[in-house]
Amino acid sequence: MPSSPEPLSQTALFLEARLDVRLASLLGAGGLLPSLVDALGSPLNVLLPDQIAENAARFRAAYGTHRLGGRVFFAHKANRSSALLRRLAATETAVDVASLGELQHALGAGFTPDRIMATGPKNREFLWLAARVGATVNADSAAELDELADLIRTHELARVRVLLRLSAFDGPGVRVLTRPSRFGTPAGELDALLKTVERHADVLELTGVGYHLDTTSPEEKARALEGCVRAMDACRSRGLRPRAVDIGGGFGVNYLARAEEWEHYTSELAAAVLGRRPPLTWRGHGYGLRNDAGTLRGALGLYPAHRPVAGARYLDELLALPAPSFGGRTLATLLLENLYDLYTEPGRALVDQCGLVLARVLEVRRTDSGEPLVRLAMKADDAGLEEHGVLMDPVLLGRDGTRAVPGDGPAAGVYLAGSLCLEADLITRRMVFLPRLPRPGELLAFVNTAGYCMDFQTSRAQHQPVARKVAAWQEDGSWRWCLDEQYWPITRPGGEP
Repeated sequence: MPSSPEPLSQTALFLEARLDVRLASLLGAGGLLPSLVDALGSPLNVLLPDQIAENAARFRAAYGTHRLGGRVFFAHKANRSSALLRRLAATETAVDVASLGELQHALGAGFTPDRIMATGPKNREFLWLAARVGATVNADSAAELDELADLIRTHELARVRVLLRLSAFDGPGVRVLTRPSRFGTPAGELDALLKTVERHADVLELTGVGYHLDTTSPEEKARALEGCVRAMDACRSRGLRPRAVDIGGGFGVNYLARAEEWEHYTSELAAAVLGRRPPLTWRGHGYGLRNDAGTLRGALGLYPAHRPVAGARYLDELLALPAPSFGGRTLATLLLENLYDLYTEPGRALVDQCGLVLARVLEVRRTDSGEPLVRLAMKADDAGLEEHGVLMDPVLLGRDGTRAVPGDGPAAGVYLAGSLCLEADLITRRMVFLPRLPRPGELLAFVNTAGYCMDFQTSRAQHQPVARKVAAWQEDGSWRWCLDEQYWPITRPGGEP
């Protein structure tokens, strides 16, 4: 039987996760988390519905700073929790749904159609239900508008509000287009798109334009927002009366507690790829970097885990950027001068600090080639960190729920493996540094995983269980919980008001 790993001989490269007050309190709740895993199994997802309401309020505050009206739409695809959605339904937040199932979920959670926007690829069933209930449709193409109009006429439905999603923006004196996207219609084809809207004016009401960009670059987003304002001008010149500009999501999350740890780790990773220090990843995985005869090549394919400006603060700073093609006035000023509403669609940023994934340690050993290995009762896609390129340390909890901290023992660098019979089932390819070696029966808590990492791509491979979900909240100084599907913001456990 392989021996237990020895204490770490190289310097530990911690990537400590950022913890706000509510999530830190949950991790310090003694035996609560171990007892939940004992009862409901490993892995287990724990959601904090009150946190998402607080995050939404921060976004609304950013609107207020710039005196803007409009709506914050939660991008539902980020997490499919019923508790989070129901908690938002009890606020003024709206929801962006990207499938028939998400639309049904939003309606069942308490969202009225005027607070629902249908986005993304749409089949006829999705389009029909959106039109039938009166949700706003964010359309990607003229063909989609044609199909929607046909459904409305065929089934004698009421007129539907639509937004036009645009892409590939350019501007005066700017030769570089914004990042290509498979979503939306190129802004240069706006005239043809508006002709389609005008042809269906009896069944479609144009209420705005927007964009979807797969980037966190504020410069690209600012250019696209300028392009949307020009598109709104073009609409108004034709007698149309749109009133909203939708700037999508991509506001980012700051996952790490300290910038210096991120900077140090990425520098050491480059050194490891070049062979100048011991390996930091499983089988020399470079996260996009490679050693080409002593020269570092490639690009780091990781989410920038430490982001000093993220979420509502990112939105605030974006709106304060100047618009060169409009005399340098700020983007917020452009919207305000025209009395345009602002729509945003935060997903990851709205579920920041809203949950964690708990997994039980099953085994601690070394592989035949010497790597320290910790096997967990979960699959890699139960926490999805590798798929989304998010690097941060999990929190080690003893059997009594006590959190391990530096000084509890020699720091340990370990690789985390899942429970599937697959070589590729690694929770993370990087060596994770913990305050001490974990022991079988203890828990690892992967914090701040509610945004895409928790259940976006989980499966029942090999008949392994999918993580159950619970909602947790503080009441009278204590933590309470219930199953995710049993949570409603108007009741307490047992149905008491």
